[in-house]
Amino acid sequence: MHAADQQFFSRLASANASFAGRLPAILERLGALGAQLDPLAPAAAASELQAMLHTMAGSAVTFGYRGLGQHARALEQRLRVLTTFEAVAASEWAAWLQELDQFVEAARRDPHGLG
Repeated sequence: MHAADQQFFSRLASANASFAGRLPAILERLGALGAQLDPLAPAAAASELQAMLHTMAGSAVTFGYRGLGQHARALEQRLRVLTTFEAVAASEWAAWLQELDQFVEAARRDPHGLG
């Protein structure tokens, strides 16, 4: 293996370990934001949630957490739809928040097992 390849794989392994190390805090923040989201005024929490889910979706797939990334992307896309409309039924927000809670709990248990 060439030195450049070794350096690349070393940096990739380091980035992967960094993502895995930050994952518990990311999941904790997602859960906290979900708990703070007010369906009558979702803008602040929804904006940060959307950004975090977007970042997680891309990073997770890059670092071998394919199912985690796919679930994060689906949550992000659904959140984008919910925040597009002026009036969204409370039941729609409740369903999305329940899905977020389930995602966070499943990812805490086994982030590689989502799929």
